[in-house]
Amino acid sequence: MRRETVTPRTDWDATIRSQGLVYVDTELPDGGIMSYWDETAAYAFDLDEVLRLEEATEELHRMSVAAAEHVVAQRRYAEFGIPQWAAEAVARSLREAPPTLYGRFDLAYDGTWPPKMLEYNADTPTALVEASIIQWYWLEDTQPDLDQWNSLHERLVGAWAKIGAGLHDPLVHVLWSNEEESGEDHMTAGYLAETARQAGLNVELQPIQEIGWDGRRFVDADDRPVTTCFKLYPWEWMLAEPYGPAALAPGTPTTWIEPAWKLLLSNKALLAVLWELYPGHEYLLPAYLDSPRGMPEYVAKPLLGREGGSVRIVTAGEEITNPGIYGDEGWCYQEFRALPQFAGNRMVLGSWIVDGESAGVGVRESASLITDGYARFLPHYIDAPRTR
Repeated sequence: MRRETVTPRTDWDATIRSQGLVYVDTELPDGGIMSYWDETAAYAFDLDEVLRLEEATEELHRMSVAAAEHVVAQRRYAEFGIPQWAAEAVARSLREAPPTLYGRFDLAYDGTWPPKMLEYNADTPTALVEASIIQWYWLEDTQPDLDQWNSLHERLVGAWAKIGAGLHDPLVHVLWSNEEESGEDHMTAGYLAETARQAGLNVELQPIQEIGWDGRRFVDADDRPVTTCFKLYPWEWMLAEPYGPAALAPGTPTTWIEPAWKLLLSNKALLAVLWELYPGHEYLLPAYLDSPRGMPEYVAKPLLGREGGSVRIVTAGEEITNPGIYGDEGWCYQEFRALPQFAGNRMVLGSWIVDGESAGVGVRESASLITDGYARFLPHYIDAPRTR
């Protein structure tokens, strides 16, 4: 893997906005604007490297599911901050294996083996539109003879088709929160709705704030029952809502995507359970729930917090804190591994999984050791001829 300087397309800004990246502008603390999309550089991978990273991603997913099964079997819900009233619903969800769609591993990888898992965004991962659509069209425009580690669109359509084959009613509600102001959640939900339509499903795209409860079931703004529902709204938030118990009640006729057991994969306590079950595994970093256990450098991550939340890094001689927007409901202490540095930028690899299979990658860069709201997304390509 290497970082290469490239020449941006002359009309790149208008192009990416027309393709759905309406949240490209990032406001800086000084009031200036920077672009979240950055095509002044690109990352190049070789094919063998991609194949190995795909295998690593799928192995991490299998390990994570096994860790969730262990947590349920041992009833370790309290360590995940899951209230007792929700525990049986989480166990039932895992046991009944309702449909699951996608997730994203964040990996530290500098081009030398092995990659290291930083966390698993398994419930409501974003950065999807740019990973699936925007960088693919960049490749078509700039290097059409080369390939890309990107089968996200095809795999999402295939996963929806698989889900649809098991539905009595092909109507699927896709929800997002209209309280998110950048447009990212709306566009992510809209894109997922489009992949469901391409799979032959009927889709209603609505804000979650328009969904109601009629005493027996959830209904949409037109009083239609919500029987199959993808929600870009994390379970940790839903449990805190007044309707949380109804959403998890065994008699509620709604199949949620993602299912409730994804609470266990999106929680940072997963990192500690993985290290406990697979100590010394080459893809993992040491992680603990009770304390740093003497680690001289570590990252304190809140158990809950969509896409990270507040993070505290303790390294030799300094402490860096990103306050985030979430409370402190417990911490996971993970060994500090500095993000690899390329041309003065810190890079994190977002490796996507769809229906249990590796599906593509998104590369983000930041000036900080913490991949924060000022990160930039860079496209990539495989340095090999296209095979599709």
